[in-house]
Amino acid sequence: MKNRYVTPQYSMKILAVMLLSLVTSAGAVVTPPKKPVPDNCVPLGDWVVPGSGKVSQQEIIARAAKSAVVLLGETHVNADHHRWQLQTLVALHAQRPNMVIGFEMFPRRVQPALDKWIAGELSEKEFLRAADWDHVWNTDANLYLPMFHFARMNRIPMLALNIETKLRRQVAEKGFYGVPVEEREGLSHPAEPSQAYVDYLLPIYKQHDRKDKQAGEITQDDSDFRRFIGGQQLWDRAMAQILHQAAVEANSSEKPLVVGVMGSGHVLHGFGVAHQLHDLGIKHVTGLLPWDNSKSCKHLVAGVADAVFGVLPHVTGLPQPQFQRLGIRYEMGRGGAVILQVEKNSIAEVAQLMDSDVILEMAGIPIKVTEEVINVVKRQAPGTWLPIKIMRDNREMQIIAKFPPLKH
Repeated sequence: MKNRYVTPQYSMKILAVMLLSLVTSAGAVVTPPKKPVPDNCVPLGDWVVPGSGKVSQQEIIARAAKSAVVLLGETHVNADHHRWQLQTLVALHAQRPNMVIGFEMFPRRVQPALDKWIAGELSEKEFLRAADWDHVWNTDANLYLPMFHFARMNRIPMLALNIETKLRRQVAEKGFYGVPVEEREGLSHPAEPSQAYVDYLLPIYKQHDRKDKQAGEITQDDSDFRRFIGGQQLWDRAMAQILHQAAVEANSSEKPLVVGVMGSGHVLHGFGVAHQLHDLGIKHVTGLLPWDNSKSCKHLVAGVADAVFGVLPHVTGLPQPQFQRLGIRYEMGRGGAVILQVEKNSIAEVAQLMDSDVILEMAGIPIKVTEEVINVVKRQAPGTWLPIKIMRDNREMQIIAKFPPLKH
């Protein structure tokens, strides 16, 4: 076939035919198929109000700075979440220098250590030891230290928001009124949960349930599930009470801006801490969340937070933690270390350790004090196995915890 020279006039005829092909005999334009909506509905570095759209940083910070309390959520191991928290704290501080910052990471019994840190009386190492960091939180402190230093540099009071894990476990097992008053750490009864919160918690509970029940058989009326809700509410109430006190009991005539740093689950949809703050009389609460830009847009619904900020998702294994983590919270008692909570997707969960197990020995070393668990785990090399002797239901058992190798 010979090549044909296409004249401008011929090109115009082709274009006209193409345009006419988009029109039906009734005169309606046939629209091309829509492109799929990308999942990065919260672009990196942008603020988005769920249900509305993008909003400038200046507007979000100006709105939040007018609140009584601002809640900043996080995924504990995501470094970008903590960088975003620090950036937001700096911006809020520029608007309202009279600020107080509360942290979920500290139980209230270590408040004196936080006060000494802000006063400049402790080194980093001394502060983390005095705050019992390795025991009560046991997450890489380097993720949080920039915020701690920001608070100290600007003499911003830091508040310990949490309670002992033991109290949460007791309430989850016995109910609020089943725990003696003197053991409740001064907490008042939490506000009743909304039905939406119950609906939100049920699938989470099913994922963690360890009893021999089929997930489909667990209903909202299940007694253990109601106790589980009670434990979650106690956690929310504990943090809300400290934040409330800071917001209403300030000595100065100008009330401080109170900021709470906590896991995103306590912030989502206002179900948790905000709900308890409202019950305590604090109505103007702003919830802000980091939003991994890989997260599906179906989760970005109106009301999930007052605003979200696009960040990179956490990449597991990069960077490697400074030390290995077994993934348990525990207390000493019953002849060893009593497991209060096994973290989801942790080495401990894979090894099938369970709540209420008592760790008697690790690598042949009897566990007599808190530090022995921490020290044994820290010494464990990647890619090795750790034998653990436990007591479960009055029977000694041997568990093997497999520590994954380093990723390259």
